Amino acid sequence: MKFLVLSLFVGVAAALVAQPAKPSAPALAHVRSTFSFTVNAPQKIVAPLFGAHLERAWAEGWDPQFIYPLPAEDKPGEIFTVNHGGRVSTWVNTALDLEKGHIQFTYVVPQATAVLIDIQVTASGPGTSRVEISYERTALSAEVNDHVHQQGEQDAKSGPHWQKAIENYLKKEGKLC
Repeated sequence: MKFLVLSLFVGVAAALVAQPAKPSAPALAHVRSTFSFTVNAPQKIVAPLFGAHLERAWAEGWDPQFIYPLPAEDKPGEIFTVNHGGRVSTWVNTALDLEKGHIQFTYVVPQATAVLIDIQVTASGPGTSRVEISYERTALSAEVNDHVHQQGEQDAKSGPHWQKAIENYLKKEGKLC
C-alpha cells in the first residue's frame, strides 16, 4: 500500500514538473510623477480650488458629474464620474482637509487604469502658496502600458499650465496677491 501511494505521488509530481511553463503575463506599468508650482495667493484661497466642484472655475473642460453629494459641493468623500474620451471613470475623494491643504482623489477607468492624485497646498510666504501634486498611475491591462507612461510624462510637465490657469482665475476674481 505504501508503495502504491508513493508511486502515485511520484507520478503526479513528475506530471506536474513535465507540464510546459505557462507564459507569464506582461508586467503592468506603474508610474509616479510629481510637479509643483507657486501661486501668488494665500493657502486658504488656493486649497479649496482643488476640490472637484470648485476646480470647474479654473480648469477648462473639467466637468465632473456628481453622484454624492447632490447638489454638488466639495466635501470629504465626494464621488463623481468623468468622461475620458468615451470611457467613464469613477472618482472618489479620499482626503479633503483644506486647513492642512491636503486633497486626494483616486479614480478607475475600467479595464484601463487606476490613478491616485495627491495634492498638498502649503503657505510659502506672505500671500503665496506652494502646490505639490503627485500622480500615481497603474495600468490594469498591458494594452495601456504605453498610455500610462505617456500620461506620466505629461503629468510631470503640468505645473506651468496649472499655475497659469489658477492665477488667471484668481486675477479675474480679484484674489491674486
